[in-house]
Amino acid sequence: MADRAQIVFTPAHVDSGDGATLAQALREEISVMYDGLDLDGDSMPRAGAAELSPPGGAFVVGYHNDLPACCGGVKRLDDRRCEIKKMYVVPGLRGRGVARALLTELEDVGRRLGYVTARLDTGPKQHSARGLYKSEGYLEVPDFNGNPVAVFWAEKPLR
Repeated sequence: MADRAQIVFTPAHVDSGDGATLAQALREEISVMYDGLDLDGDSMPRAGAAELSPPGGAFVVGYHNDLPACCGGVKRLDDRRCEIKKMYVVPGLRGRGVARALLTELEDVGRRLGYVTARLDTGPKQHSARGLYKSEGYLEVPDFNGNPVAVFWAEKPLR
């Protein structure tokens, strides 16, 4: 079991280095999961370098045994709320607590950026993600971002 203490999180960029490699792996997995989805379509919420960078956003990569294990970002929605985006764990470390550690880290990042609420969404084929979010105290809310693939939108207080 990998625990939070075994994952070392570092600030990263979604468009370069290990961050870009992990974000691309996520894109490839999502494109297979949701065949035919245009991930860059006009109706898709944006979560690129502009959204996942300071001052209102951030992106992190988590390392396990010095190897890239996971990534995720925080995107500004408004002065009080952020959205957690691009959560990804490499397949070999799934089911070992890495996603939970990543979610906790992203919530901490959101707090450091001054947000009081974190929001997120997930699609119909991402059952384990939805289970994780519910187990971590995320409560369902109405669609807040117009994501055409999502079926579950939720939020959690960060304070």
